[in-house]
Amino acid sequence: MKRIAWIVAAAVLVASPLAWGQGRSDADVVRLFNGEDLSGWKLFIPDENVDPATVWQVRDGVIHCTGDPAGYIRTTEEHENYLLRFDWRWPEAGGNSGLLMHISGEDMVWPKSIEAQLMSGNAGDFFIIEGTDFKERVNKDDRRVAKKESSSEKPLGEWNTMRARVVGDTITVWVNGVLQNTATETTVTKGYIGLQSEGTPIEFRNITLRPIDPDRARRPERGERGERGMRGERGRAVEE
Repeated sequence: MKRIAWIVAAAVLVASPLAWGQGRSDADVVRLFNGEDLSGWKLFIPDENVDPATVWQVRDGVIHCTGDPAGYIRTTEEHENYLLRFDWRWPEAGGNSGLLMHISGEDMVWPKSIEAQLMSGNAGDFFIIEGTDFKERVNKDDRRVAKKESSSEKPLGEWNTMRARVVGDTITVWVNGVLQNTATETTVTKGYIGLQSEGTPIEFRNITLRPIDPDRARRPERGERGERGMRGERGRAVEE
């Protein structure tokens, strides 16, 4: 009996996240969106005559954004060194939106930040805003750095997942498990996290953040090895 108990305990240990050597645990995860309201978020619309609550609403565990007028929600706390995950979809027609990372300075359309594009068909493109920059933006006349692969988005109306790994001066983004972009030597490394209202109804859910210890981040995280990980359909880099 003792031997059986030892085998079971060993199996549980091997299957646990801590046994992966990355120190990952559900206890590490921060729910940026509580599923009930927008506590912890600031709603910004530049037109003071518009109530932001008419643009951003929460129903049935989902953030509903009308897309009009332009604006965004952002966290009320700054963040650095994290793995961010969230789902989004276009409930009607495809359109434009984005994840804003390292927001700083004045609230405006659009604030200083680095954007991971959510525009339908272009999710994973990077944009610099208000003077930010990074190494991969070779053409200084273009604020956009296109995604690495063809679109990995799901059909309109279905939920997509974006994961952004932000450590030090490096940002890596996956769309539905496909490595789409990497920015290194970013000129900003800390700030608020935002989601855009940009002309078309869009929905968000399951917004979570897991802090990453930058001292351990040199070692790729399990499931986040990108081009060195498994190869998916058409040779695209995917998460394990």
